[in-house]
Amino acid sequence: MEENPNQDPSATAAADAAATTTTNLNDLSQDILLHILSFLPTLESITTSLISKKWKSLWSLVPSLNFSYVHFPIYKSFFTTRQFFSEFVDRTLILRPHLPLQKFRLEFIYEDRYGCHVDSWVRYAIRNRVSELDLDFFIDESFHIVESEGRRDYDFPFSAPRNGKVRVLKLCRCDLTLPADMESMNLWSMKEIFFDQIYMTDDMVLNLLKACPNIEVLKLENCYGMENLRLCSEKLKRLGLSSFYTAERELYLELDCPNLVWLGIDCVETGEFCIKNLSSLIEFRTSIAHKTEHYGHWFKVVKQLHRIAHIKHLVVQNWWRKLAAKDGIPKDFLLYNLKHLELQTGYTQYDLLGMAALLELCPNLETMILDPLYKIDDDESLSEELLNKPIHFSIPSLKEVKLKVIPGENQNQIVQFVALLKKQGVVLDKIVLVPLYSGISVSRRRPLRAEVNE
Repeated sequence: MEENPNQDPSATAAADAAATTTTNLNDLSQDILLHILSFLPTLESITTSLISKKWKSLWSLVPSLNFSYVHFPIYKSFFTTRQFFSEFVDRTLILRPHLPLQKFRLEFIYEDRYGCHVDSWVRYAIRNRVSELDLDFFIDESFHIVESEGRRDYDFPFSAPRNGKVRVLKLCRCDLTLPADMESMNLWSMKEIFFDQIYMTDDMVLNLLKACPNIEVLKLENCYGMENLRLCSEKLKRLGLSSFYTAERELYLELDCPNLVWLGIDCVETGEFCIKNLSSLIEFRTSIAHKTEHYGHWFKVVKQLHRIAHIKHLVVQNWWRKLAAKDGIPKDFLLYNLKHLELQTGYTQYDLLGMAALLELCPNLETMILDPLYKIDDDESLSEELLNKPIHFSIPSLKEVKLKVIPGENQNQIVQFVALLKKQGVVLDKIVLVPLYSGISVSRRRPLRAEVNE
């Protein structure tokens, strides 16, 4: 074959290389294959053993185990499915060599008869020096359409990690048994704790922090039992509290965490919120159902902004017209360091007045993201003067505005808002419209699956 004198030699070499290179999974190194398999549920990982001799025992070397009840075959009854799933986990752990584990994840609908099984699975993970232990006994609502009478949650033995290397602990819908000598446990390796649907008293939370002196991340969701929560930690860097609904009294919350950089308070019914020291905080997020009866809880949280005026990132909903009307924050208060604002808002005159009031507090804001706000109750009525008041936004440093919109909803208001932005006398680098699609929810919960007990 004659060479073309005008052809680029480097292009020829690249073409020859592409022609002679083939992509074959078996050509990949074992480390890469194990990394790929670590993203699969363990059942699917085991299925790959049928590919070839090379793959036969590969699943047993994967440094993570993910026992997903969601991906397990459905049998004739709920009881039979759970029984086969339990046997599958038992057999897998027997066949797997005792190698260090990076992650052990279990999704399972628990009943008392499986207590010994779950205990043995937890012990197996800890004996194999698991770094992340994730137990989810809820999965989603569809598995609990019919609850067994007298159903009990799994009782997680918190003394179990004492001799392990658990760095991340995630528990969902189980009971927590704390040993009497909790303070002396010294779980030095524990860095992150995520609890969902766990009963926790104030003392249990405090003892938990004492037992885990190096904890940096604490997230409590749908937890209950707390009344006077005082969190004091020099190591804590990220704190998330969400969906706290107390039956008898509202939550008193006090934070003294000088190295905290991220704080999220969502759907928390606070009676009082006190900030003692959050001197390192960078990002603060708060929201609650946009209903008149919840405004008081939102107000108690947001009025503490003057104690964290150094934050750079704020995520909040637009109740600012109501807040501004009642002088809820000091008049000389400004968020000088705030660069990034995410605001849940509508585009009515009421919303625009609130947005303007908030922007006056943010003289150095550079980026603003606007999310749709679902309002349960109607806005308060405005006087004729306010209804006709021209809207002016104080945005001297603003560079980018991103609007998340649901196609077909509030189109005229959004068009008018974009036109309003252009009249503010500030040249923005860009205005971005991001379409959202109604009815599509991004969540860790899987689609409904109607299974009931026998």
